[in-house]
Amino acid sequence: MTARIDRTRRGFLQGAAALSAYSLGARLSGIGAIADANAQSAGDYKALVCVFLFGGNDGNNMLVPLDTAGYASYVAARPESSGINLAQASLLPIAPASAATPFGLHPGLPELASLFTQKKAALLANVGTLIQPTTQTLYNAGARPLSLYSHSDQQAQWQSAVSGTSAGTGWGGRLADSVASYNAATGFPVVTSLGGTVLFVTGNKAVPLSVPVSGSFALAGYNSQAASAARMAAVQQLLATESDNRFVDSTNRIGRDALRLSGTVNPILTSTSATLAPVFASLTTPTALQLLQIAKLIEARAATGAARQIFFVQLGSFDTHNDQLRRQQDLFAELSPALAAFYDATVALGVANQVTTFTLSDFGRTMQPASGGGTDHAWGSHHVILGGAVRGGDLYGTYPHLALGGPDDAEKEGRWIPTTSVDQYGATLARWFGVPDAQLGTVFPGLAKFARADLGFIA
Repeated sequence: MTARIDRTRRGFLQGAAALSAYSLGARLSGIGAIADANAQSAGDYKALVCVFLFGGNDGNNMLVPLDTAGYASYVAARPESSGINLAQASLLPIAPASAATPFGLHPGLPELASLFTQKKAALLANVGTLIQPTTQTLYNAGARPLSLYSHSDQQAQWQSAVSGTSAGTGWGGRLADSVASYNAATGFPVVTSLGGTVLFVTGNKAVPLSVPVSGSFALAGYNSQAASAARMAAVQQLLATESDNRFVDSTNRIGRDALRLSGTVNPILTSTSATLAPVFASLTTPTALQLLQIAKLIEARAATGAARQIFFVQLGSFDTHNDQLRRQQDLFAELSPALAAFYDATVALGVANQVTTFTLSDFGRTMQPASGGGTDHAWGSHHVILGGAVRGGDLYGTYPHLALGGPDDAEKEGRWIPTTSVDQYGATLARWFGVPDAQLGTVFPGLAKFARADLGFIA
C-alpha cells in the first residue's frame, strides 16, 4: 500500500504541483518557519549583491589610463587599426584619489562614472584567481591556477575562491554558513540567486533560495479560488503522508518547506512597490529586472526576518572574441544604468550604507587584439564595488603595466598576472559583512598565503 501511495504522490506532484520558480531541489530541505514582521531590526541588516559577468569582461577597455604616457601604452598594444581601440576623447574621465594620473572609464558606463565621482563606487585593479602571490618567474615555473583560461574552470574558481583543486562549495555559500546565526530565528535563507543554482551560492550548510526574474514564485496550475483551495489541500495531504522510504520523506519535507516559503516570498515578488517602481520605471533589461527583485526582497526584510542576505545576479555574453566594441558597449549600456538604479533604490529604502554590490567575471581578456575586432581569454582584470559603505572615488590594487611581454604579462599577449587575489577581494567584503577574522580562513582557504586580508575599499 505504501508503494502505491508513493507512486501516486510522485505522479501528482510531477503533473500538477511543481513550484514554477522553485529550482533548488533538495537544497531547500532546511528552511524553517518565517518570522513575524516585527522580528527584524532595520539597523542590524546587511546585504551583498554579486553581479557575475559571464564570459570574461575585458577590463582593458573598461578602465584605460588617460594621461599622455599611459594612453600611449594602451595605443601601442591596441592601435587604432585593431578594431578594439577606444579613442581617448571617448573615455569618461575619473580621478582616483590615490592615483598620480587620471583614468578613463568605458563610454558605456556614464552612470558608474557618476557614482565614482560621488564616491559611491570604487574600482579594484588587476584581481584574479591565484594559488599564491605570483610573479612571471613563478608562473613560468608552474605556479598557476588549474585550467587557467578555461571558462568553466575559471568561473568555478572565481565563485569558489579555490584555485588549486576542485571545490564543491562557493564562497558566497560558505560566507552564508558563517553568518547563519543572524537569520537563525527565522530560518530565512541567507543566499538568494537570480541565476539558478550556481556554485557561488552553494554552502556546506547554507540553503540557497532561487527566485525568478519575473512572474510568480508559487504553485502553478491554479485557475480559480475554489480549485486552488481544493488542490492545495490535496497537495498538503500528500506531502503529509508518511512513508517508509527515506527519499520520499525527504522530498515531502522539501515540498512542505517550499510551500511555506512561497507564502512569504511570492507576495513580495509579485507586488508593485510604490518606492521602487519609479526608480526602475524606464528599465526593462534582464539585469535591471533581477536587481528589482532583489530590491523588493530587501524592502521586505522586516517580513522575511532576514538580517543578512547575499544575492547572485548574472549578465552573460562577455566572451567577445569578435566585434567587441559593439558588444561590450551594448552590455555596459545594460549594466551601468541597472547598477545605478539599484543604488538609487537602496537610497530610497534607507539602506544604502547596508548594501554593497560588486562584480565578478571569468577572467580578463588579452591586451593584444584578436582577429575580427575581438580579444582572447586572459587572467587578471578590474572590478567595480559600489554602495554607501564603499570608500569610493578611488582605485585599489595595482594597475598593470600595459606592455605586451612586459613584467606583468604571463605570456606575450597581455594576460596580466593578478596582483590581488579573489581571496583578498572576498575577504574584504566578508569582514564588512560580519565574519570574524578567525573565520575568514574557513570561507577563503587560501587567504593566509596573501599579505593583506582587507584591501580597504569598504568601511
